[in-house]
Amino acid sequence: MNPSAASSQPGMTWLAFAMLTVVSWGVYGVFLHNGQMQMQDPVHGRYKAFLFVGIAYFLVAVLAPLAMLIANGADWKYPAGGMGWSLVAGIVGAIGAFGVLLAFGAKGSPSVVMAIVFSGAPIVNAVVSLMMHPPEGGLGAIKPGFWLGVILAAVGGCLVTFFKPAPGKPHAKPAPQVQTAPPAQN
Repeated sequence: MNPSAASSQPGMTWLAFAMLTVVSWGVYGVFLHNGQMQMQDPVHGRYKAFLFVGIAYFLVAVLAPLAMLIANGADWKYPAGGMGWSLVAGIVGAIGAFGVLLAFGAKGSPSVVMAIVFSGAPIVNAVVSLMMHPPEGGLGAIKPGFWLGVILAAVGGCLVTFFKPAPGKPHAKPAPQVQTAPPAQN
């Protein structure tokens, strides 16, 4: 079933796609940090890694929707408002990804940086969503459980940051094997 057809079906298909994002973004920071380290360039490694993130974005965020649009026979009308907001969304998403990389470059560990990002982002999302799309009945109509969730997200991010495990020792590279010539026989 293609994603556009799945979105019109009742049920929990949306949750599978949401979990795909959870897993993908959950490993994003660790994989990005590994890519930065594997560049073996302490000064420019993060920028080299981000360049490949951009290439990946092109492959996934340009070619995949283009194929879906063609396969589903979509029209090619793009209203200015939809293009503008989508462009802004892409820009803030890319700025966020670049911010993660800069945080790693400033010696932030993936476990702490991503905990702050993934606990702080839902709080920002909640506030901006409420401002842009206020609930019917105003802020007073919001149930206390919502506010508790916002508080727990903040507390969770703080707890992970303050009590993160100490990093393990770096993997030692094996010493190069030196071959010695057998003794000369006379």
